[in-house]
Amino acid sequence: MDSFSEVRWAVASVVGGWLLCLRDRYSFFHKLIPLLLSSLNDEVPEVRQLAASLWEDVGLQWQKENEEDLKDKLDFAPPTPPHYPPHERRPVLGCRELVFRNLSKILPALCHDITDWVVGTRVKSAQLLPVLLLHAEDHATQHLEVVLRTLFQACTDEEAAVVQSCTRSAELVGTFVSPEVFLKLILSTLKKTPSASGLLVLASAMRGCPREALQPHLAAIATELAQAHICQASENDLYLERLLLCVQALVSVCHEDCGVASLQLLDVLLTIVALAGATGLRDKAQETMDSLAMVEGVSSCQDLYRKHIGPLLERVTASHLDWTAHSPELLQFSVIVAQSGPALGEALPHVVPTLRACLQPSQDPQMRLKLFSILSTALLRATDTINSQGQFPSYLETVTKDILAPNLQWHAGRTAAAIRTAAVSCLWALTSSEVLSAEQIRDVQETLMPQVLTTLEEDSKMTRLISCRIINTFLKTSGGMTDPEKLIKIYPELLKRLDDVSNDVRMAAASTLVTWLQCVKGANAKSYYQSSVQYLYRELLVHLDDPERAIQDAILEVLKEGSGLFPDLLVRETEAVIHKHRSATYCEQLLQHVQAVPATQ
Repeated sequence: MDSFSEVRWAVASVVGGWLLCLRDRYSFFHKLIPLLLSSLNDEVPEVRQLAASLWEDVGLQWQKENEEDLKDKLDFAPPTPPHYPPHERRPVLGCRELVFRNLSKILPALCHDITDWVVGTRVKSAQLLPVLLLHAEDHATQHLEVVLRTLFQACTDEEAAVVQSCTRSAELVGTFVSPEVFLKLILSTLKKTPSASGLLVLASAMRGCPREALQPHLAAIATELAQAHICQASENDLYLERLLLCVQALVSVCHEDCGVASLQLLDVLLTIVALAGATGLRDKAQETMDSLAMVEGVSSCQDLYRKHIGPLLERVTASHLDWTAHSPELLQFSVIVAQSGPALGEALPHVVPTLRACLQPSQDPQMRLKLFSILSTALLRATDTINSQGQFPSYLETVTKDILAPNLQWHAGRTAAAIRTAAVSCLWALTSSEVLSAEQIRDVQETLMPQVLTTLEEDSKMTRLISCRIINTFLKTSGGMTDPEKLIKIYPELLKRLDDVSNDVRMAAASTLVTWLQCVKGANAKSYYQSSVQYLYRELLVHLDDPERAIQDAILEVLKEGSGLFPDLLVRETEAVIHKHRSATYCEQLLQHVQAVPATQ
């Protein structure tokens, strides 16, 4: 089309005149009709109005000339379909018949031009197609294969205007063609070659389809979309966005009817959230989950998960022995654990065995890191997630002996070290989550204390820091009930951490030594610990002269805590080193404290 509106106005006027007055016009209808109909989408209102007026005149004239042929259709004309596109004026019968009777001659050239190399040609051709479909109505069914094939190809176009016109065409296909027909063609194509353009055509067709027509096919569509060959066919965000459009179309058209397929639709949305790279796409999928929950009559997507978490996990975890860090099922499992909330506590028979199998040392290291992160996050909110039913402690032995213990064992390499850090973090989340009773924490201590003590030597500052905190928790829980031989093995490892390069670790070690001394105070045979405590006094007095004031304060608190055990010993040890300290202030404070506090009996 020409760039000057005056020329386009003249073309519409001339073509309209030919369609009305040309002697041999019937032979040229298939060539002239597309020219006039193209002007119905002109950007200039005057050209559009002229084309619309001329086209209606053409239709009425042809209708009058063929009255005999159209007698039945004129006498018994059905009313405008109830689902006719809103904001569209239905063309007169003559216009509709003209298009229908010439469609087989117009479509081949039009479909060729929609994929032309010239952008302008593609845009104008794509704009003409919905005009033709609006006229053809249900007669488009016999040309559907050609139309859909063209739409699949044109929806890959880089020009937004082309894609927009094609989605409008697909909506009209959904409006006028039986879903039984268009679904058979579209779904069979997607089954062979899943594509973003195919999903866009499907979504648009469903969006244009009346609810009562689409409802009988809802379950079949949702089941097909949930199949791995479609919903896991690509991790490309455009593909996933078009997949999301399909779910949104079903929910917006079918509303409460979606209940028959809510499991499959949730499965598709779960996959989109799991595979999406863009945060915006994940947010849209989340909003669609909320919409699905609303039409299901539940208050949130967590209630949707509660309804379907069993079947969801059964499908997702079926292949867990073959998972790697990049498996879609692992990503889906992660989303379920992160988003299902209290429903997770009802699914422990699926969750814990999966974690146990996938967190063995023989499994993919990157996958294990991801799973430990997932488990730690769940444990930090255990009451609202993994322990919502109070059943998690019954799996404690599996978690400690079969999951944590093997991953706390030392193995060479950075990845192995990262896994130990992840396991330590997970153990910290477990012991600090208030899920376990004191007795259960003592059971964990009995199993894992030796491994935790070895992690105090890790290169990672975070691992050393968390390990100190875990040991502190163990000691606070055990009180004086720890076996003396096992208790004595703890303090030398903590003493080493007082020389740590990190002040945070040093402070945590000092705090844990306070708890260790409290355990010794609560023990029956204190004399058993005398030599150990004396050694501890000596080492602590060295650190009491530390350059860091905060460390000095922390060490002073440790010595004060232990002063009641063997005060005479502490006084002798302090007096022996006080002259070596840069400042006698802390030693003097300690001696004053010893004199003021009576010895522990």
